[in-house]
Amino acid sequence: MEIRQLRYFIEVAEREHISEAAIHLHVAQSAVSRQIANLEDELGVELFERVGRNVKLTQIGKIFSEHSISALQAIDYAKKQIDEYLDPDKGTIKIGFPTSLAGHLLPTVISAFKKEYPNVAFHLRQGSYNYLIDAVNKRELNLAFLGPLPPKDDSINTSILFTENFSVLLPSNHPFAKREKLQLIDLRNDDFILFPEGYVLKKIAVEACNSVGFTPKTSSEGEDMDAIKGLVAAGIGVTILPESTFYDSTPRFTVKIPIETPIIRRTVGIISPATRELSPSEKVFHQFVTRFFSILGQYQ
Repeated sequence: MEIRQLRYFIEVAEREHISEAAIHLHVAQSAVSRQIANLEDELGVELFERVGRNVKLTQIGKIFSEHSISALQAIDYAKKQIDEYLDPDKGTIKIGFPTSLAGHLLPTVISAFKKEYPNVAFHLRQGSYNYLIDAVNKRELNLAFLGPLPPKDDSINTSILFTENFSVLLPSNHPFAKREKLQLIDLRNDDFILFPEGYVLKKIAVEACNSVGFTPKTSSEGEDMDAIKGLVAAGIGVTILPESTFYDSTPRFTVKIPIETPIIRRTVGIISPATRELSPSEKVFHQFVTRFFSILGQYQ
């Protein structure tokens, strides 16, 4: 069994079409077909079944696909580590992040890191809370910023970088816009603009409202921070967001007001796999980030 056969197999499995896989691999279709046939002969099973002009994985093919992906990821990661040990200043760091940390934390940290390690490259991937945890578990990522941090377990290591409060964002013409502080219960009759179901920031907002006796009435949803802030600025409703999302400025036609009760907080940090070693460049970045926020003392 050859690595090339596994790569051809995965490409065909993902595209469900041999000729399309061949085009993407920059090889002849006959070469792909031959390698798949050799792999099936060696395993003694059929990995694909024909469906019209396409092919689909058989049941045993699906099982073999899962293990093949894991095997190739492990091989690629091993090669990456060897390359970095030979030249540790030219590694590539793959890191995930949620939308709530994209505006200031991510560019601030990476900019500071690049000043000390200019030859290290970054591959950045934005994703939802559960996606990022899953990506670290599946070897797709080794590092991810998250807020709040998940509980530490046998598969995930967590490092807290800072803790922050949440505030309410109101349209500037809102009746409470001139208040210095707000009780969350004061907004029980307002329309809320929240992230969609499955986003952790929606969960935090809904649980906070529930804790003081009401369920927020959601008038609109947004999948990114700018969209939500824009809807508030348009007077569509109010929202609850972490302090760090207001670091650069509060959007025009809006007012940010601290929530007095209940106090809504989240931890923000970085997660890494507990079951495998970080590459040299990833270790350096992890140590840098921890030191960066320790020196900073608090998020500003």
